[in-house]
Amino acid sequence: MARPIWTGTLSFGLLNVPIRLMSGERRNDIHFRMLDQRSNTPVRYERVNAETGEEVPWKDIVKAFEYQKGSYVVLEEEDIKNAASDAHETVEIDSFVDGADISPQYFEKPYVLLPSKKAEKGYVLLRETLKKTGKVGIARVVIRTKEYLAAVMPQGNALLLNILRYQSEVVDASDYELPDKAASDYRITSREMEMATELIESMSGKWKPESYHDEFRAKLRAAIEKRLKSKGVTTTVEEDERTPENATTNVVDFMALLKKSLGAKTRTPAAKAAPAKKTATKKTATKKAAAKKAPAKKTASRKAPAKRRAG
Repeated sequence: MARPIWTGTLSFGLLNVPIRLMSGERRNDIHFRMLDQRSNTPVRYERVNAETGEEVPWKDIVKAFEYQKGSYVVLEEEDIKNAASDAHETVEIDSFVDGADISPQYFEKPYVLLPSKKAEKGYVLLRETLKKTGKVGIARVVIRTKEYLAAVMPQGNALLLNILRYQSEVVDASDYELPDKAASDYRITSREMEMATELIESMSGKWKPESYHDEFRAKLRAAIEKRLKSKGVTTTVEEDERTPENATTNVVDFMALLKKSLGAKTRTPAAKAAPAKKTATKKTATKKAAAKKAPAKKTASRKAPAKRRAG
């Protein structure tokens, strides 16, 4: 079975369900290597200093933002990590919305949430409640070092976590020149509409994703196998079964937690209505404590000369 991206908690109100974040997609792209046709040896991509032409080792490479032509501000790794939320292993739902209100263009990348051992009750409680109400949980989640907006939604027996694009990342269709007049203005007759409707109905059926295949990849794979005898490679991985501390499991009094979450009797998002969190993972709590004790660290920034020689 696939290895979890991380293990942590799914939080809504005062309930915390131990989960594992799993990939929800399988990449089937065929990758190519560039070869020198004269000798069939691989072509390397080197990190070269634009001024000296010398190769730069990874240890000497830093990330920088070019705020004007030829001028940069250098960021430390801590700057990037600190920009994200402290809840690095928590899917924290702060509101619920109607699933139908989210336009498809906002969905970017799927993940699957799995309950950890003895956490099925909280998982099923949320899943079935979302199905009953037609709601979707809007949450924030940190994957690796970046914080994302996400939607938690039910699908069959699973809870899916879909990474969402922010509004600033979505192009409004009205930005383009579109045919916005009535159909009659384009000389479309009622008979043409009827015939088009009949055609669509005759071609309609149920959505069966298994009926569609990547034909390009299949043909390309066949071409590769034709030139080279196929060689199978298999790998095995072990599953991480760590369960976060202080997380809700099947033995917790869910009724008491639900009543306490609703006790504020306010329409503000659950995460804001709840008192100071005491259910975060031990790892997160340790990080926060360490951050308070450590002296404030100034952000390192270096400015490169405004003028650079052409490389």
